Amino acid sequence: MNHIEIQWMVDTAGLPGEELIHQWVDEALEGYAHDAELVVRIVDIEESAELNEQYRDKSGPTNVLSFPFEVPEGVSMDVNLLGDLVVCAPVLAEEAVEQNKLLNDHWAHIIVHGVLHLLGFDHIDDIEAEEMESHEIAILARLNIQNPYNEVCES
Repeated sequence: MNHIEIQWMVDTAGLPGEELIHQWVDEALEGYAHDAELVVRIVDIEESAELNEQYRDKSGPTNVLSFPFEVPEGVSMDVNLLGDLVVCAPVLAEEAVEQNKLLNDHWAHIIVHGVLHLLGFDHIDDIEAEEMESHEIAILARLNIQNPYNEVCES
């Protein structure tokens, strides 16, 4: 069983419940990691912008930041610690409106996207992006969520 710690640093309307976040993480980890541990931290604009600047040298907030855990050399661990996801709730809400997506569907996509980053997926080049997107689309389909890369998502 996966262990997911959720840290709520913002209290606003439209946040998904813990059960949904657990479901999305578990679905993203299906077939990849067992008994994984990770943190999902839900933050405001200020914390997201600060972390984005500090760790990516980019100004302003972003929807999700992934911090994969790397086991220090010479250390053995009995747990499968994947890392941390930092999700900016106001950015997700704004993106959902701009992209004409259901808010929970967008949350699911961003959580799945972040978990895949923790598993080592990336989208630096076109080939990696295509592979990562295909995994996201398949995972979201299992959750009955439309392809988030379609130009217009209808519900």
